[in-house]
Amino acid sequence: MRISERLSHKRPVFSFEFFPPKHEKGERVLWRSLEQLRTLEPDFVSVTYGAGGSTRERTVELVARIKTELGIEPMAHLTCVGSTRDELARVVERLLAADVHNILALRGDPPKGETEFQHTPGGFRYASELTAWLRESWPELCIGAACYPEVHPEASDAEADLAALKTKVDAGVDFLITQLFFDNAAYFEFENRARGAGIEVPIIPGIMPVTNIKQIRRFTKMCGATIPPLLQHRLDDIASAEGGPHAHEVFWAGVSYAAHQCRGLLDPGRGAMPFGARTPGVHGIHFYTLNRSPATRALFEILRLSRTAS
Repeated sequence: MRISERLSHKRPVFSFEFFPPKHEKGERVLWRSLEQLRTLEPDFVSVTYGAGGSTRERTVELVARIKTELGIEPMAHLTCVGSTRDELARVVERLLAADVHNILALRGDPPKGETEFQHTPGGFRYASELTAWLRESWPELCIGAACYPEVHPEASDAEADLAALKTKVDAGVDFLITQLFFDNAAYFEFENRARGAGIEVPIIPGIMPVTNIKQIRRFTKMCGATIPPLLQHRLDDIASAEGGPHAHEVFWAGVSYAAHQCRGLLDPGRGAMPFGARTPGVHGIHFYTLNRSPATRALFEILRLSRTAS
């Protein structure tokens, strides 16, 4: 099923993101996580495409297995980095042969060791170019794209970032998934600006429960996300505890904050509607799992219980 069809018939949708493992042990961990999450009946799962297209083969193989062996609708990431049009066309044809019709079109990050994106001769410079080509060449595809509630790190300012996003959506995007964020106010402000600019496709917030303090600080620095004072103070308290941060304390602090954040996104009407948000709640939630399911499963169960109780 095309994800756009699911979005038009169901609200909210819930999805999870994984990355192709580099070794056999990682593959066992990933597959165990996928089997555990299958019981939660996710609407779809996405599989990333490593920096420089380094996991292209594994991405294609993994989404095909998810589709056939688990019966979960998959979405494959596809990036411009290090690939010509002919190489990308072969990837798309393999995905379609595996009955995978959902693609997240991205420019992609530079290969490891490089700091700037380099255009591959015969390839694409921007996700908007990739999207337009996919839409024209394979109209049967459902195409998602990324957006940044707190501005893309390479954008000159918020207006330039929004203009680039509008160009990308107009090229043929069916829905958007945000980069991770921890400040709901920033998301609602971004959503209102996007709607004001004429971007009407569904926007799915991306949420990552904190499970490792050093790791989340590195991620937020890379993608330009901020950590609100409420969460920052809690993480600082845990980090300064005698004996250093304990994994279970970080786990439950991260899950609790993410649950609070998700409830505010799904049911903003319970409190003051921030920044005049016009929707009854977001279209869904996309969980960044880092290939491990305990935090996202705990978070999902909390959400399910709270929504059932209400």
